[in-house]
Amino acid sequence: IQINGAELRGCKIKYSSSSKGFGIFSSNDSPHDGIHMVVPLDLAITPMRVLEDPLVGPECRSMFEEGDVDDRLLIMLFLTVQRLRKSSSWKPYLDMLPNEFGNPLWFTADELSELKGTSLLRATELQKENLKSLFDDKVKKIVEKLLDIDGVCESNGVRFEDFLWANSVFWSRALTIPFPRSYVIRQPRQTEGSSSSTETGDSSSDPPDEEETIWIEGLVPGIDFCNHDSKALATWEVDATGSTTGIPFSMCLVSVGDSFVGEEEEEEEKEICINYGNKGNEELLYLYGFVLEENPDDTLMVKKPITIIHPHPLCHDNLFRILQIHYPNTCLQCLLLKSSLESG
Repeated sequence: IQINGAELRGCKIKYSSSSKGFGIFSSNDSPHDGIHMVVPLDLAITPMRVLEDPLVGPECRSMFEEGDVDDRLLIMLFLTVQRLRKSSSWKPYLDMLPNEFGNPLWFTADELSELKGTSLLRATELQKENLKSLFDDKVKKIVEKLLDIDGVCESNGVRFEDFLWANSVFWSRALTIPFPRSYVIRQPRQTEGSSSSTETGDSSSDPPDEEETIWIEGLVPGIDFCNHDSKALATWEVDATGSTTGIPFSMCLVSVGDSFVGEEEEEEEKEICINYGNKGNEELLYLYGFVLEENPDDTLMVKKPITIIHPHPLCHDNLFRILQIHYPNTCLQCLLLKSSLESG
């Protein structure tokens, strides 16, 4: 990523642990402006990037325009193809990503049995069935076709696990990125694989101070190595004008407050984390493959039979009686924060 314009300003990417994989850590020269990393948006893996790819772009664009694939599937197909292409220019980045994930889609039968009694079990079973059906009906043929474009057979075959991996990479690492409209509506790239390959005709020009924002899902290599902390002291921002980072159309990892200022005085490196959002443990496990022992946002589904509920003043009495008579086993489901139930 540094070859293609990314800058590590007072941080390093290194292996964190078997449960976290790689992470971002402060270095001895932590910046006084709080900006730890800057990544040009040209490096982001987005639907735009896939459609502009010189190898698979034309075929993907045709399928996209025909409605055969959507934005998310485009990225998953791209990840699957690049993983199977041994000569892929994305190989250094992909080699740093996990080979397996801790979310329930990767659970063994014994591990899944521990989810009995939760809504997560059924959601996992349905999702895996849907992904397997999508792979058999569409994905396998498309990936094989894309791998044959350059006439070089580099794969021993496309497996469901390859697509499952790409699906997990997307859902665990993708961000919803606020792209400036002037960045999205531009000339396509010419080549791939080098610092010059990611440059476009107008991406280096000074963008206007205020313009329309277009939100697009994508992966930002480098930034996506940030692990989660509910009390994170860093966040990511998009710098469209370059006024913050000096690099227009970029994403930066920046400290919240002065938490890392003066870090050079400490011998121990400090991991730089971001907050993935206010998510309960079921959602964290389903998307990212981990749970928090003390999660302030953890939730509990409470079911209340309709037969013991008193009608609301705005609810028609006759309608409520019909529900009680004909649907006596109906339950209303309410999602509550576990912390709200501590006092009973």
